[in-house]
Order: sequence, then structure tokens, then C-alpha cells
Amino acid sequence: MGWRASVINEHLARKGVRMPFPGPAHCFSRTDIETLTPGQHGCYGLFFRSVWIYIGKGDIRQRLLDHLNGDNECINRYRPSHWMALVTDDADRLEHELIQEHLPLCNQIAN
Repeated sequence: MGWRASVINEHLARKGVRMPFPGPAHCFSRTDIETLTPGQHGCYGLFFRSVWIYIGKGDIRQRLLDHLNGDNECINRYRPSHWMALVTDDADRLEHELIQEHLPLCNQIAN
């Protein structure tokens, strides 16, 4: 984790912001994303400060790289600074619950 991610983790903890993923936040950069092992499936979230921009699921490394490369106009518009992820076999349920709870700016909740 880079120093910027460490600073954002400390800042969010001081403000009492509850993060929906365990572990540290990582910078939304190619360098940090490429540290992930390919083929890990689960749920991930992109945010800026304490605002959730997008929550998704799939091959975490690949999906984050896709977003970094500009595959989603909404994500590009809000320019996330950090990401968090959880490897899980229950990504469908977790994604649905997190979207309902945190209402990310770029997710559309299906009825």
C-alpha cells in the first residue's frame, strides 16, 4: 500500500466512515492494481474520499484494469482515487447488498 492509500485509510478512520470491505484501501493506479493475482473473483468498490463511485464483481484485477482503461464513462467522470476488494464465492449477493447500502454514483439498482 502506498503512502497515499495509508493517508486515506487514516483519514476515513478518524471521520468514523465505515468501509464495506475489510483491509486497506489501494490507490486506483495501474501499479497497485497489477499487484493483484489474476483470476481472483469477488467484489470490489471504487471511491473518492468517502463517496462510493462504483461497486462491481468479477475477476477483480481484470475489472479494475478495464475501469482504469476507461470502459465506463460514469466512472471516468467521477475519477475514483482508491479501490477496495474482497475475494469471495458469493460476489452476486455481496455486490447487491453493498449497492443497496452505499448507493454508488455509477450503479443502477435493478428491481
